[in-house]
Amino acid sequence: MQPGENSSDSLPTLSVAMSVYNGERFLAEAVGSILAQSFGDFEFLILDDGSSDRTAGIIRDFAARDSRIRPIIRENRGLVASLNQLLTEARAPLVARMDADDVCLPDRFARQVAFLEANPDHGVVGCWSYDIDEKGEPWRIDAADHPVTHADFLHNIRHGGPLLVHPAVMYRADIVRSVGGYHAAFRHCEDLDLWLRLASVTKLANLPERLIRYRHYPEQVSKRHATEQQVGAAIAYEAWRARDAGRPDPTAEATALPPITQLDEYFGQEGVARRVRQAVTGGILHSPVALRDEGFDIMLQSVRDGGSRSGMWRTVARLLKLGEPLRALRLTAALAGI
Repeated sequence: MQPGENSSDSLPTLSVAMSVYNGERFLAEAVGSILAQSFGDFEFLILDDGSSDRTAGIIRDFAARDSRIRPIIRENRGLVASLNQLLTEARAPLVARMDADDVCLPDRFARQVAFLEANPDHGVVGCWSYDIDEKGEPWRIDAADHPVTHADFLHNIRHGGPLLVHPAVMYRADIVRSVGGYHAAFRHCEDLDLWLRLASVTKLANLPERLIRYRHYPEQVSKRHATEQQVGAAIAYEAWRARDAGRPDPTAEATALPPITQLDEYFGQEGVARRVRQAVTGGILHSPVALRDEGFDIMLQSVRDGGSRSGMWRTVARLLKLGEPLRALRLTAALAGI
């Protein structure tokens, strides 16, 4: 038996859940950082979601050298389906998320397992991160650190602050299963929707320690699908507000979200669509992809609805730099009330 390996007749303390799609570029480093953890009582589920690169081969090579790895190689079904499959197949009571482009520091699992063992009223614990670029160099990010206590979480939910770094999270599997796991309707922000639902049934926390290196690069999902992610996130917050106020949550059983124009009727409350457009606008001002896709039309309508104009004239200049003079002209006209 290899060091840290589980015997076949015992269940591990922890299941590590990683979904990969065409992740050959950073995969070996990510997997290596898991196998190097000081806490070794885990099974490592690595799901290849129909990759067309060398991902499957890399996974099989690692699995041949460490029997804690359980490879799952199948056709593409998308991230939400993959995360729910990993949650279903996890044998341990605790699940640690990990992405194929990030790097864990050696004591991450030990510190998070110890926290959950000492705090049975908490169902989720994350940690702070080092932000890095595609070369592993520091990535400057001007944002507050994530909340440490559950009270801070609730404050950030109400005031729009950060919550958790998804690949840095460890949670109790039974609690996540009890709320239905990840919801397909919230593609590209499925984690945010999950935290907002869990906040009503358990406590969440972050260790104020940087135990993961979180990578930023142009090809990651949050960069390529910025508009859809921001729309989903804004609707997830509206769903939380509905639940918090004791109103029905129409997203509870949804498999897809309606267009923004239908949100007032969908939630049975006026002003939802306007708030969503405003939230999306604030989230895409610096996204070249979103400014070139349907995000621009959402922003334009938000301005016409009387939404905040903070940063809008700089966005006009940004559109010109992106080679979008017609969009810059349309935004200028909307700002001038023409």
